[in-house]
Amino acid sequence: MKVGVAKETAPGERRVALVPEALGRLTAAGLEILIEAGAGAGAMIPDQAYAEAGATIVKAGELFAQSDVILKVQKPTATEVKRLRSGQAVIGFLQPLIDPKLAQALAKKGITAISLDAIPRTLSRAQTMDALSSQSNVGGYKAVLIAANAFGRYFPLLTTAAGTAKPANVLILGIGVAGLQAIGTARRLGAIVRAYDVRAETKEQAESLGAQFIVLNSVADASGEGGYARQLTKDEQKAQQDELNGHIANMDIVITTAQVPGRRPPLLVTGAAVKGMKPGSVIVDMAASELGGNVELSKPGETVVTRNGVTIIAPDNLPATMPVSASQFYARNISALLLGMVKDGKLNLDFEDPVTKSTVISHGGKVVSEAVLKVLEPAAATPPAPARAPSAVRS
Repeated sequence: MKVGVAKETAPGERRVALVPEALGRLTAAGLEILIEAGAGAGAMIPDQAYAEAGATIVKAGELFAQSDVILKVQKPTATEVKRLRSGQAVIGFLQPLIDPKLAQALAKKGITAISLDAIPRTLSRAQTMDALSSQSNVGGYKAVLIAANAFGRYFPLLTTAAGTAKPANVLILGIGVAGLQAIGTARRLGAIVRAYDVRAETKEQAESLGAQFIVLNSVADASGEGGYARQLTKDEQKAQQDELNGHIANMDIVITTAQVPGRRPPLLVTGAAVKGMKPGSVIVDMAASELGGNVELSKPGETVVTRNGVTIIAPDNLPATMPVSASQFYARNISALLLGMVKDGKLNLDFEDPVTKSTVISHGGKVVSEAVLKVLEPAAATPPAPARAPSAVRS
């Protein structure tokens, strides 16, 4: 079976789906690796490094024509969808809940679409495949560095001959993988860190990294399924915001990381909260996207300075700004997922397996993901039943 690694074409995307170090395990499993020329350039990996690791360097047209499985980071573009043929498989961050029409288009073309952002994160054996977590880890680290760069003061307490610099007060909103990394990074830089999340079980995690956990009296525990927080009611959101405003006003740095899969991120920092912050304060909204963000005044991909001197940064695709490390992590994730679906050198999909059932979005000319079907057809409760026996994708 031939596995092709496509060059990413999305604006600002510098990651690559495989790195040379990951090729050994794949070739040992009987897979032939094709790399599109220049695919690793953004992550500073020359074609020669792939060739020396056992891959074949090909042009884009040859890659799509010859590959049985296409590996990507971002979802395929319209041009790439046209190049795909029936019987092929594509694996990447396909965002099927945000872009269900793409899943439908891939299904109509007979493409097996496998999405890494649908990995069941609470399944222990899927942790090595959890690209959302690995990339969030990178993002949480970089968000703190961006905040520190934009902040006009030191992060740590410093005593010098010229006087003493007070430590920065940092608030992390959302204690998932990104939030935990942000806490650890801010602490290593010497800041006083506080953190908040609607899930009560995150208190111990935050405190273990040296953060003070903020307890709000207005919102009960909001733990949801799959390790995510549930969506708050409107009354809960208002009560949460009103109580949070007092804490936000005392912060020098606020970093927000809270997201709900396939839905608008919760609003955590209102315009009123920003007005209450001191001039020179910095907010980094990691959740900002086309669906919205955690900060009312943030604009995806832009930096905004408010009238009261608060800088609001809403960076696009933070993992892509650290392409070397992000690509190394991602390559391990996508390799683990692919190898878990390979048998005798071919892709075999066992829909009795929870990882396969969760991540395969389209197969056999149909959308088979229950979650995506509910978005496409809200009235449909049950997805088309895939065959019980493992089915092989053509090699």
